[in-house]
Amino acid sequence: MSNWSRKGAIASALLLSAFALSACQQGGGAGGVNLGLGGNTSAQTAAAPEGAVLESELRAFCPPVTLREGTAYFRTYAKGAEGDDDSVIYQASIADVTRSCRYEGDNIIMTVAVAGKIVPGPKGRAGTINMPIRVASLQGQSVLDSNLYRHQVAISDTAGATQFVFTDSNVVVPKSAGRAARVLVGYDEGPYDTP
Repeated sequence: MSNWSRKGAIASALLLSAFALSACQQGGGAGGVNLGLGGNTSAQTAAAPEGAVLESELRAFCPPVTLREGTAYFRTYAKGAEGDDDSVIYQASIADVTRSCRYEGDNIIMTVAVAGKIVPGPKGRAGTINMPIRVASLQGQSVLDSNLYRHQVAISDTAGATQFVFTDSNVVVPKSAGRAARVLVGYDEGPYDTP
């Protein structure tokens, strides 16, 4: 057999193998194999395990969460020495905010997370501190809901920063609020009954 004939035979065998493999992957026919790479999405949705995130949920609107302007930092001072930099007990800052959404009936149930750090000041000491963190949901400029939390963080080392994460897993926003819905978070030293 000549070199050209041998190469032609090998090429023909490879071509036939490729056709056979593509026929197997197409599925849908008698004896075809469905690899779940496309096609029957309703069957894939029906077979999704409980708690799995569906494509429709990934594409659904989840209201944005942002820091309220001027509320990313919070300081506490020794009693009677407010405003004195030498009397700072600690300064806390929010570095990042994020959220996730799930859908129940007519509501969007959001989990809002806040990450930040606490740096002890000249009067810093070990112990537990309370940070006032507000989470408010709005539709345009109208407040839908507002909660002020006293988030506790244990400070064991006064030489460095302590990181923290605060989570509110029950922020309810009605679906009817549409794309005008948003969530604001931040430190709030005001009364606990106002947004």
